[in-house]
Amino acid sequence: MDWVTALPPSGDKGYNSTLVISDRYRKTPIFLTGDKEDTSMDTALLLWNRVIPHIGLFKNTVSDRDPKFTSALFTNLHRFFVTK
Repeated sequence: MDWVTALPPSGDKGYNSTLVISDRYRKTPIFLTGDKEDTSMDTALLLWNRVIPHIGLFKNTVSDRDPKFTSALFTNLHRFFVTK
């Protein structure tokens, strides 16, 4: 899971970054558009609304320690699941 940023604006909303998720089981990449200013809450919402309903929860996560993937991301996901 990684953000590709500094892309030229595209679409009606001017998206300028893409969240890339590699699903090792299905061997299929998932690309989600976003803004380079998105917070960990925005990332959690993207995962909650666009990824988890289709492929389920992650068993493992590998990232490059981007600030958007800190414990705040997983804290926000736990809020959606109403777990601690």
